[in-house]
Amino acid sequence: MPFTPFHLGPGALFKAVGGNRFSFMVFGGAQFLMDIEPLVRMQAGDDILHGPTHTVFGALVIGAIAAGTGKPISSTVLRSLRTDSRTLTWRVSFVSAFIGTFSHVLFDAVMHRDMAPFWPFASGNPFLDVVSILWLHAFCFASGLLGLTVILLRGERTPDKN
Repeated sequence: MPFTPFHLGPGALFKAVGGNRFSFMVFGGAQFLMDIEPLVRMQAGDDILHGPTHTVFGALVIGAIAAGTGKPISSTVLRSLRTDSRTLTWRVSFVSAFIGTFSHVLFDAVMHRDMAPFWPFASGNPFLDVVSILWLHAFCFASGLLGLTVILLRGERTPDKN
């Protein structure tokens, strides 16, 4: 299913560990952009839902788009919340976006048979079933819970101060 919240779990953990060196908003935007292709393909009734966007090259392109659009959008949102947006640098935006897109490809490759993450250089999916879907979802959920716990224990009022 496109736009799964499970992808956001590791993002919360990255935010907890990275603090101002990671943007949860840019990460989340990258997750959303990654799943536009599967949504469109589902609507069209295609057999293959995870095509070029769910490859290393696709993650690179979408990550660049997510970073380029995510910084100004996130900075505007943070300013409107009266939060210091100066810490959201271009570097933070690109790191957060690429972590988002590349983790998305990896996690989806574990569970989706129609993926070829190294296309056009290699066919097939070497990550398929390396862990069960249950373990994958448990990892994503647990990392989100751990990340949120750390953020709350630090006393941050919002999960994304940048």
